[in-house]
Amino acid sequence: MSIDPLVLQRVIFPEHGDPQALPLYLDAETWSWSYSGDNDDDLLAKARGLFIEGHDRRPSRVTSRNGLSWLSGRRGLRLPASETVSFAAYFNAFPASYWNAWTSLTGTRLRVQTEGPGRVVVFRSNARGVIQRVDGIEVAGTTTSEFVLPFNSFLDGGWLWFDLIAGDEQLSLVQADWLALDGEGPVTDGSATVSITTLNRGAYCTKLIAEIGGDDDAMRYIDRVLVVDQGSERIVENEGFALASERLGDRLTVIEQANVGGSGGFSRGMLETSEAGESDYIILLDDDVEIEPESLRRAVLFANHCTKPTIVGGHMFDMYDKSKLHAFAEGIHWGPFMWGPFTPSRHDLAESNLRQTNWLHRRFDVDYNGWWMSLIPISIVEEIGLSLPVFIKWDDAEYALRARANGHSTVSLPGAAVWHVSWVDKDDSHDWQAFFHARNRLVAALLHSPMAKGGKLWRANLAIDIKNLFTMDYYTVAMRHAAIRNVFEGPAQLHADMLDRLPRVRALGAGFPESKLLRDTAEMPKFAARDVPEIATGRPNPGPRGIRFVSWLAKTVWRHTTRRPRPDAALHPEAHLPYQDARWFEVSKYDSVLISNAEGSGATWHIRNPRHFRKMALDAVRLNLRTRREWDALSKQYREQLPAITSAETWSRSLRGDVG
Repeated sequence: MSIDPLVLQRVIFPEHGDPQALPLYLDAETWSWSYSGDNDDDLLAKARGLFIEGHDRRPSRVTSRNGLSWLSGRRGLRLPASETVSFAAYFNAFPASYWNAWTSLTGTRLRVQTEGPGRVVVFRSNARGVIQRVDGIEVAGTTTSEFVLPFNSFLDGGWLWFDLIAGDEQLSLVQADWLALDGEGPVTDGSATVSITTLNRGAYCTKLIAEIGGDDDAMRYIDRVLVVDQGSERIVENEGFALASERLGDRLTVIEQANVGGSGGFSRGMLETSEAGESDYIILLDDDVEIEPESLRRAVLFANHCTKPTIVGGHMFDMYDKSKLHAFAEGIHWGPFMWGPFTPSRHDLAESNLRQTNWLHRRFDVDYNGWWMSLIPISIVEEIGLSLPVFIKWDDAEYALRARANGHSTVSLPGAAVWHVSWVDKDDSHDWQAFFHARNRLVAALLHSPMAKGGKLWRANLAIDIKNLFTMDYYTVAMRHAAIRNVFEGPAQLHADMLDRLPRVRALGAGFPESKLLRDTAEMPKFAARDVPEIATGRPNPGPRGIRFVSWLAKTVWRHTTRRPRPDAALHPEAHLPYQDARWFEVSKYDSVLISNAEGSGATWHIRNPRHFRKMALDAVRLNLRTRREWDALSKQYREQLPAITSAETWSRSLRGDVG
C-alpha cells in the first residue's frame, strides 16, 4: 500500500517484534508480569485483560491470554475480544505541541483502518500531563475512521493518541497514520543524505546501513547514504557490507580518510552533500547506533513543514536496555558553560510510559541535539559553515549555538530516535579524552558564552583540577593544563592539531602510573571489602559540607603538599575501590590505591606525589586566572576567525591533507 504524501507519522511496531522496545510503541491498560503461582495478586493482574509478560514490570511481549502474539507485522495488531490497548507511547503518540510550535500546520488528521467490532477513542494531553478524551467512534467490519484534530490548545505542550477497545470479537488494526490537514502541504519538498562517520565499528555500521536500506518508505526521502570510514579496519571488508550494499545499491557511497574525529568525518559529509547538490538536508548519524527507520521519515517531513530552516534532532535510547531514554532535551548551563539535560536522564518508559510521566507532556526547547542523530538543512551549512575542527567533543553543541546565533533553531523531535551504545559505563573525563573535553569546552565558551569573562567557567575548571589532584590523577590534570595552553595558541592551529594531537596527548601519560589501565586481575593485589555503611543504607556519603568542608580542605591540602607517602606506596596499594565508591573525598585519604574504571574492564593505580600536587595546583591557579584575564582578547580572536576555520574551503584543504 503506497503512502499518502500527507502522512506525517505512521503508527508502527518494532522491527522483528523486538520485545524490549515494545513500551516505546504501545502502552498496556494493565502492567503486570507472568503468573508464577506464588502470589494471588499476580493472578488478579493477569485476569484483567491485556497484559505484558516480563519480569519486575519490564515488558517482554504483548500477548493475549492464550499466549498468542498481538503484533501483525510493522503496521498491524490483532486485539482479542474485550481487550484494550493504548498507543500513548513514544513512537506512536503524536507530539502535537512540537508541530504546532515549529511548523506551518494548524492541525492533524488521524486515519485508523480496522477490521472487526470495537471502538476507537482519541485522547489529548496538555503541558501538565492532564489527559482528556477528545472523540470516539464505534467500528464494525472493515472501517476507515478519520478524526480532524486542530492545534488550538498545544502552546506549551501536549500529545495526541488513540486507544483501541475490542468488542465481543477480535478487533484488528490494519494500519493508522497521522496526516496533514487537506490543503496544508509542506513548505518545501526536501530529501536528505544520511552521513555516518565510522571508526573500526564495522559490525555496528553495516547493520545500521542495512536497516536503513531495508525500509522502502524511509528510503523515499533518502538520496544517498554516505559512510566516512576513518578506521584501520575497512568497512568495505566487513562481512555485513555485502547486505548493506545490496540493499542500497548505487545510493551507498564509502569515503576513506584519515582519522580526524567526528567533526572531521561529519564535515566531510557536509562538504560532499553540499557539493553534490542533490539533497536539501544532511542527517548525521553515529556508527554505533540502531535506528527506527521511521525516524528518518519523520525528521525529513518535520523539516519540510518547518516555517524556516531548522535543525531537527532525534532522541537517544540505550541500545542494550531499549526502553531507557537517555536524552530528551539538553542545553547549556551558562554560568559554568557546561552541557546537561533539562529533563530527567535515564528515564525508563517500561516503568513509566507517556500517560504516567507528566514531564514528558511539556514541550522543551533545546540549545542543541547530539550528533547521534541530527538533520541539518544544507542551506544552514552553506550559511554558517561546517563543523568546528575539534576532535571528538563539543562539535555538535557548538554548531547548534552557532546556528542559533544566525537565527536557526534546533528541535529535539519526539518520535524520532536511535538506540546508542550507552555511556553509563563510560567515564571519559579521566582518560585521553579529558584533553578534548577541556579544550573544546573552553573554545566553545570563547565563541558563545554570554557571560562576562566566561562566567564561572574558570572556577569550575579550577575545581575539577583540584578534585583530580585529590584523587592522585595527575595525568588528567596534565592533559587539562595542556588543553588550556593549546587554546592560548589561537584558533589557526586547530585544523593541523587534529592530525597529531591524539598521540601527543597519549604520550603525556608516560610519566604517570595512573595513565595505564591494568586489565589482568591476576596481576592486581586483592583486598578485603571495605566497610562502607552509607552504601549499605542506600544513602551515599555526599562528602564534607559547610564548616566541616573548610577544615577538611585545609587538612587534605596540607597532607597532599607536605607529607610524604608511605615508603611502600609504589609497591603495594592500600585498597582497591570500585568505581562508584571512588569519590574524590574518599580517594584523597590514601597514599596508594587501585580504582576500577566505570565499565569494570580494568583498574588504574593512583600513588600520591606531593611534588606533582604542589606544581600542578599552582599551575591550575595560574592558568585559570590567565584564562579569565585574557578572556576578552581570546574571545575576539576566536570569534573573528570562526568563519575561516569552519569554511568549506578550509575544510577541503584539511581533508586532503594539505594543512601546512
